[in-house]
Amino acid sequence: MELHESSNIGEWRDTTARKAKEKSTERQAQFTTSSHIEVPDLAAEEDLQDVDMHAQLGYPGEFPFTRGIHPAMYRSRLWTMRQYAGFASAEESNKRYHFLLSHGTTGLSVAFDLPTQMGYDADHPLSEGEVGKVGVSISSLEDMEILLTGLPLDRISTSMTINATASILLALYIAVAKKQGVEIRKLSGTVQNDVLKEYIARGTYIYPPRHSMRIITDTFRYCSENMPRWNTISISGYHIREAGSTAVQEVAFTLSNAISYVQAAVDAGLDIDTFAGQLSFFFNSHNNLFEEVAKFRAARRMWAHIMRERFHARDPRSLMLRFHTQTAGSTLTAQQPDNNIVRTAYQALAAVLGGTQSLHTNSKDEALSLPTEDAVRIALRTQQLLAYETGVADVVDPLAGSYYVESLTNAIEKQAWDYIEQIDALGGSVRAIERGFMQAEIEQAAYEYQHALEEQRAVVVGVNRFVSENEAHPNLLRVDPTVGKRQVAKLADLRQRRDNQLVQQTLTALEEGATSTANLLPFIIAAVEAYATLGEISDAMRHVFGEQHEFPTSNTQ
Repeated sequence: MELHESSNIGEWRDTTARKAKEKSTERQAQFTTSSHIEVPDLAAEEDLQDVDMHAQLGYPGEFPFTRGIHPAMYRSRLWTMRQYAGFASAEESNKRYHFLLSHGTTGLSVAFDLPTQMGYDADHPLSEGEVGKVGVSISSLEDMEILLTGLPLDRISTSMTINATASILLALYIAVAKKQGVEIRKLSGTVQNDVLKEYIARGTYIYPPRHSMRIITDTFRYCSENMPRWNTISISGYHIREAGSTAVQEVAFTLSNAISYVQAAVDAGLDIDTFAGQLSFFFNSHNNLFEEVAKFRAARRMWAHIMRERFHARDPRSLMLRFHTQTAGSTLTAQQPDNNIVRTAYQALAAVLGGTQSLHTNSKDEALSLPTEDAVRIALRTQQLLAYETGVADVVDPLAGSYYVESLTNAIEKQAWDYIEQIDALGGSVRAIERGFMQAEIEQAAYEYQHALEEQRAVVVGVNRFVSENEAHPNLLRVDPTVGKRQVAKLADLRQRRDNQLVQQTLTALEEGATSTANLLPFIIAAVEAYATLGEISDAMRHVFGEQHEFPTSNTQ
């Protein structure tokens, strides 16, 4: 065999690689990522010849934060291990939170049922059959008090996945903290509070965009003045990706939404450096490990440039993209559910290699039901094994300098900027949503992926290849079907016992506040403390703001 030493990648492809390729008959198809970025057979130094690596990377804790927002990253503090949980009643969810804390979670993540997300009480006709099904049912301060019983709110960080009613759930959390004697300035946590992605991908919105943005900016202002440790929004690409977007679309649409939120706050008179440090992000971690790592790094760099050059932020914290990650629910399969443990582990690895600040790992049975305690324990142990046994947390940004990862980071960034420019040309995220631009792009990406599955160009183990017959069904969590009736009875009892005159006074004040330019948070807090219900508070704002109906999904003209 003749020994050959190539002087550059072109020569290598023409000689050594070509000869090997001629002999091989396997896997000759074109390789691309989810974003249709071509994957080279080999990445090399020549791929980065025109890149100023120092300017692109910097150092951890310094602009442009490509390598991480903290100098020591996980060497000084591991990511927060959250497990998203909530189902049935406040009593049952409270038990699950204590179970999780006893097994090593370091932060809570609360899931709410659809009525709570949509601003309906458990006794509303539209709530029938949905109470407690996909999250915990919260209709009043009494429910919230039970949900948080025995939890040290001054010592734990709580994330609440809630959007259209985020201001109300935050007010309920504040009210419980006050009752526990906890100073609200010491509270730490996050409300998702990202309504724009609801218009794009999920649909749990209530009010038209203009009024939703007003409530969000009121929350920014209130927390900047009263709750400095609270993240006022978690701008979410997660649900955009779950709806079928590519990795590039996830980054681009999330950052475009973030630009709209920041611009709305600036237009409302807030100084950029008083609230920008309380913004956070929420990303998906999907199956293509290197694409996901590159996605996180590209997003961090892009946000630093957006905040410094577009909004002229000066505080370094304002430039830092801090994010929570959840592994990809859409990749979980009902077939061979044990495979989901492996999928989740690789997705969690990508999130950690990409520098996430907190992480939720999905449970293996979530394609079939809400997770059982055993499945939740395995999901949490997945994070703990990553943290304590693999060594991946011992060095900051360990994939930096990889020819492939750096090239992929640059490619994702370029494509994402192209999208942001298109959205800016349409007038920003709100106008793009109203025109159906982002919705149509996601639909097309989801359609293309479905075709790839059907043609087996994309392989899902256990679904379209390596299928097993006669699979055993695992034990599943069943939500008590009487939970709805029990919640309705509790509400009826509350309405009898509370001071209904005081309730009406607070709701009237809230409606009057909504017609003015006053900050709505103090009015909402007063209402929840009077035991006005979530539905009543939502309705008070519905009377003033109206309700939003569906947007188009394909008109981009």
